[in-house]
Amino acid sequence: MRPLKPGIEVDYTSITELPGQRCSHEQLARLYHRYRFALQYSAGKDVLEVGCGAGPGLGYLAKLARRVVGGDFAHANLQRAQEYYKEKIPLVRMDGQSLPFADGSFDMVLLFEAIYYLPFPEKFIEESHRVLRKSGALLICTVNREWADFNPSAFSTSYLSASELAACLRQKGFDVEMFGAFLASTETFKEKLVSALKRSAVKLGLIPKNMKNKGLLKRIFFGRLEGLPPEVTEGLTRYTPPLPILSETPQSEYKIIYAVGLLR
Repeated sequence: MRPLKPGIEVDYTSITELPGQRCSHEQLARLYHRYRFALQYSAGKDVLEVGCGAGPGLGYLAKLARRVVGGDFAHANLQRAQEYYKEKIPLVRMDGQSLPFADGSFDMVLLFEAIYYLPFPEKFIEESHRVLRKSGALLICTVNREWADFNPSAFSTSYLSASELAACLRQKGFDVEMFGAFLASTETFKEKLVSALKRSAVKLGLIPKNMKNKGLLKRIFFGRLEGLPPEVTEGLTRYTPPLPILSETPQSEYKIIYAVGLLR
């Protein structure tokens, strides 16, 4: 990650999912889903997670991966991860657009819910290509900007649609597989009501900009909240594998988009 402007450092900790924060069950499910999906690509591999935050998924991936390295732009996030993992997992402060590793250092690079903070996401994709070994893979997870209830995060620069993300990966030398997860259902009265309230709040600029202040709004929308754990564990929530999607068509029915880039 990096500041939005030279000389101005952004406090990414205010928008990071941190242990102990209160969250909806769906937010917890999304957190688990990302790492559970990544697990199938990580077994026996050397894995780098860029934008790891406080590292909730590092220990989970390390159970099957050969080696896991976590990196983040925010020093405070890495301190939290260090306090939890001690010396078990290497942690590096880094700019996602200029990775401090030699060519061919990893088999897998992950970036979850963070590509929209990068001023130049194509630089991150180029750097991922560089540090990956032959047959390596890049896994990106991002909220779907074509979802009707989409709300941009504070400090975000831009959001790539599924088609734009796939095109960028292909341009940078990856073969691409796209997936969608978390159907944007509005079938029940409650789902319709929550959707309508959220759209109104977004339109009126009432959505808080940091995780702490979002807690009250989540309580109103979703009811009882749960605490975010310091580490993802197997079976934390129910897991439904993401479904393959076509990158050439709009994808409004999913809240979350995954892109898997495979080195050619």
